[in-house]
Amino acid sequence: MTAKAVAPWVRTRLRTAPGAAGALALLVLLTAFLAAALPRGVDRYEDRGLRHAVASAAPDNSVIRLAGPMPLGGDPSAPPLGPQAMEQAYRKQLKAIPAPLRADDGQSAYGVRTTEKIPATDPLDSWLPRPEGMPPRLLVASRSSLADHARLVSGRLPTAKADATSHTAEAVVTASTAKALHITPGSVVHIPGAEGKPLAIRITGTVQPLLPDASYWATEPALRAPQLVPASPKPDEPHYWYAGLILGADSAPVLLGTAGSPEVYADIAPAAHAMNARRLHGLSASVASLEGGPALAALRLLVGPGTTVSTELDAILEEYTSVRDSITPVVAVATFGTATVAGVVLLMAGGLAAARRGTELALLRARGGSLPGIGGRLAAETAVVTVPSAALGLGLAVLVVRGGRLVPALLAVAAVALVSCLALPVRAMVSHRTVRTASDRDDLVRVRPSRRRTVAELTLLVLAVGAVVALRRRSTAAGSDTLVSSAPVLVGVIAALLLVRLYPLPLRWAARPAARLRSTVGFLSLARAGRAPGGGVLPLLALLTALTTAAFGGSVLAGVADARDRAALYSTGADARIDSVTPLPRGLADRVAKVDGVSQVVAAHVEYGVEMPYGDRVAVIGADPSPYAALTDRTGLGAIGADDLKARPGGKALAAIASPKVAAGLGRGPREVRVAGYRLMVQVVGIRERTPAVPRSDFLLVDTAGLGAREPTTLLVAGTGLDGDDLRRTVTTPRTAGERPTVQLRTETRHKLVDSPLQSGAERVYGAAVAAGAGYAVLALLLSLLRGAPERSALLARLRTMGLTRRQGRRLLILEALPQAVLAALGGALTGWAATELLSPGVDLTGLALAASGQTASAGSGLRPDAMSLLIPAVCVVALAAGVAATQAWWTSRRGSVTELRAGDTR
Repeated sequence: MTAKAVAPWVRTRLRTAPGAAGALALLVLLTAFLAAALPRGVDRYEDRGLRHAVASAAPDNSVIRLAGPMPLGGDPSAPPLGPQAMEQAYRKQLKAIPAPLRADDGQSAYGVRTTEKIPATDPLDSWLPRPEGMPPRLLVASRSSLADHARLVSGRLPTAKADATSHTAEAVVTASTAKALHITPGSVVHIPGAEGKPLAIRITGTVQPLLPDASYWATEPALRAPQLVPASPKPDEPHYWYAGLILGADSAPVLLGTAGSPEVYADIAPAAHAMNARRLHGLSASVASLEGGPALAALRLLVGPGTTVSTELDAILEEYTSVRDSITPVVAVATFGTATVAGVVLLMAGGLAAARRGTELALLRARGGSLPGIGGRLAAETAVVTVPSAALGLGLAVLVVRGGRLVPALLAVAAVALVSCLALPVRAMVSHRTVRTASDRDDLVRVRPSRRRTVAELTLLVLAVGAVVALRRRSTAAGSDTLVSSAPVLVGVIAALLLVRLYPLPLRWAARPAARLRSTVGFLSLARAGRAPGGGVLPLLALLTALTTAAFGGSVLAGVADARDRAALYSTGADARIDSVTPLPRGLADRVAKVDGVSQVVAAHVEYGVEMPYGDRVAVIGADPSPYAALTDRTGLGAIGADDLKARPGGKALAAIASPKVAAGLGRGPREVRVAGYRLMVQVVGIRERTPAVPRSDFLLVDTAGLGAREPTTLLVAGTGLDGDDLRRTVTTPRTAGERPTVQLRTETRHKLVDSPLQSGAERVYGAAVAAGAGYAVLALLLSLLRGAPERSALLARLRTMGLTRRQGRRLLILEALPQAVLAALGGALTGWAATELLSPGVDLTGLALAASGQTASAGSGLRPDAMSLLIPAVCVVALAAGVAATQAWWTSRRGSVTELRAGDTR
């Protein structure tokens, strides 16, 4: 009969400490989930940002326009212009578009169109409208799949084939074109033919576009709605109607006989939903190939040697790339910080397990256990817990964060699982590489750094200095790499190593006077703090890195918010503004002042494009000095004193405040300026960069009393909680409905500055990374306190038997925990401030802060330390440490001394 097998090691160990195994599994699950979710989240917001950039661009910019010459020969019934032949040619053109660029077939169109604005040849007394005596001009085009993109309003769609002998064709127009040009079903419009005989186009019906803003209609606006176009760019030129006639597919060949220089075309809309940011380089290469590469050569073989391709899609992709490249390094900073803190916490968990099982492992070594054998068993029992937890975290991340790549998430989770599996065995093998029967004291105040540690610390110092210098010189706008993105983390690591070296000094200094006190609690707490394990570099490293990342991240988010606030203020000049090209109605300012939330209304007369004596055209502002000065002081836009602007009776020149460029052009002496038909003598008495009335252009500000035109054209509104709808209802009352003043709110403008998923997604990922880093810092502090919890409980129990009161015990544990917590809090705050100051010249927040970066770059997006981001995390660390110590003291007092003190316990 065989002997019963010994219970397996792994199963026995897991049954012995199920709580520790469960806590490790939960930690690995959370870390694996975050590690997998981060790259997938970045992929998702980058993809959404790219698709939004293409989809939100003007369709006539994003569309790929293919144009080729008409078939030679002049036969209107030539097969190349028949519906089937054009459909086949169009399909071949779509296949010639290089991957990964794809066409949105539903919004693309092809056909034949005129390239010149053809004037209608109908008589002067015809029904066609002629504003200012100019006949309407027409765009005549066939458009594929018209029935799928329009709803028939009246009449029918064109069905008859072109008649080359009678020079007739059928077409439809949109409802807005029919209304503007007085067209009804059955109307006939004549256009000149190539050989002198006009072409008669019979209108068979009117249609209503189903998606007028989509690419199918927006790429040819004249087909969608008529436009009043000036005859020339010169001012005061007569206008004419420019509208489109949509031929049936069978009528396309008739355009061969017109004088409008017809061409075969295809307007191919890119499929924005099929784009992803990882293929951005391929997309740019595909567009370049279409514009002047192999793809264009292939298209010319299909359509003709004169085929051209034009698009602004390459500019859209380039702008997106620029914004993404300015955002990525900023997000990478938070990613590196959180990854470092998470890695340290996993190492601390392994260290805690090794310390908890120190006696067991020392006994195994004393009884002949080998290091590889012990390490293998520990790795096996850890892998049983960590590998399934990591896999579960990966699965949850895939389910929660959809749309990202799987491989980066898989690699990140593999790294988490590897660190989790090796932390305990490696720490145990290092600690027990020599056989010991008793553990030596490893007090923090007694430990001496080894030479290897010194060399490693100096190496990290060199890397940190190099990272800071590289970031300050290159800026995040130039791209990112590992060294640059890890600069704040390296600063935190160096600070942690420095504090660990300096930590024993204040403990020794404080212990001497504490020994002279009557109470032993203070001295004992300091002595206990000094006897903390010398491996306390990991808790400090985690805390300082997390606090540095949190402070740096908070400063980044505060800088983003500040930049958006300034950009919105520079756009509106106040909390709200009401503008009109003509003088505003009388009494409007009084009505606006009664709107809820309005505290001040300042009226101003603004004349744009006033020519200065030195040649430039600037804005001239007339305002009442006192309220306008109060507004400038409130907004901080070029604050002035009321006396500086007031017109002085009998003065030779009107006092003026000017922007630097205008002041340089006018000089300090009196100069004559013509404003709104009046001649003024002005003299610049002050220079300001900006002013609320025109915050984004050069200006000349004078007192309204000295300005000839005094009727206000602009109202600047200050207040809190302004309602845009309420203001617009007040402005567009029946007395002002015809004048159409525009209302612009600062809050609405600020909201528009973050209209891209690329920016909002990056901001969410950044905030989540900072929050995760803070959470891991809390875990690091708890693990640090948990490591010494059994020993503190036993000590407290012994002292209780010697007469220590509960209040004194609580004070003892709190004072013991405070030195390290206070050190981490102060060090973290100082390190966060130093990192922000050191790295601020190299951190560009423009892409993250501002959607319209080209228009609002002057708002500035610098990085400055944020006081709340520095103080709140530091205070929370101290409060948490004190709270945990107080809780442990309370719990120990409830359990009693007998429970904590057992015979043979070496704690």
